Amino acid sequence: MHVFLHTDNLALAILLPKYNKPKIMEPYLAELFERDLLKLRDEINNFKAEENIWRVADGITNSAGTLVLHLLGNLNFTIGTTLGATGYVRNREQEFSLTGVSREKLVADIDSTIYVVKIILNEINQSTLEATYPLEFMGQKSTAWYLTMFYGHFSYHLGQINYLRRILEAG
Repeated sequence: MHVFLHTDNLALAILLPKYNKPKIMEPYLAELFERDLLKLRDEINNFKAEENIWRVADGITNSAGTLVLHLLGNLNFTIGTTLGATGYVRNREQEFSLTGVSREKLVADIDSTIYVVKIILNEINQSTLEATYPLEFMGQKSTAWYLTMFYGHFSYHLGQINYLRRILEAG
C-alpha cells in the first residue's frame, strides 16, 4: 500500500508494511526489559552491605531482595512460561517469604532472566502481540497490552529498590 504526503508540491511515497504475514516485532520491548534488568543488577551490586538487600526501612513492607525475587518470578512466568514455554513454575508465595538469598545468586538469576526475556521477546511476531494474552489478570487484553503492563510493574518496583537502597545506605 502506498500513501502519498503532499508538502509544497512535493509528493513523498511512503511504503507501509504489509500486515498479512507474521513480522518479528521491533525489539524495543526486549531492549527496555534488558536495560531495566541490567539496572536491577546494578542496584543489587550497588548495595554497600549485602545484608541491606534483605532489610526494610520503617513503613516499608518488602526488602529489595524480596522485590527482586518477585520481579524475576513475574517475568519468568508471564514471559518465560506463558509466551516462551520455558516450563518455569512460579511460586509467588515464596517470592515474598524467602530471605537471605546471596547477592551472587540474585545477580545470576537476573542474568538468566535477561537471557530468557531477550530470546522470547526478540522472536515474538506482530500477530502474537495483537492476539489475546493467554492468561487473564486484568480482563482479556492483547499480549502487547500485557507486556506493557508488565514493563510498568517492573519499573515501579525497580524505583522502589533504588529508593530503598539509598535510604538504607545514606551517609
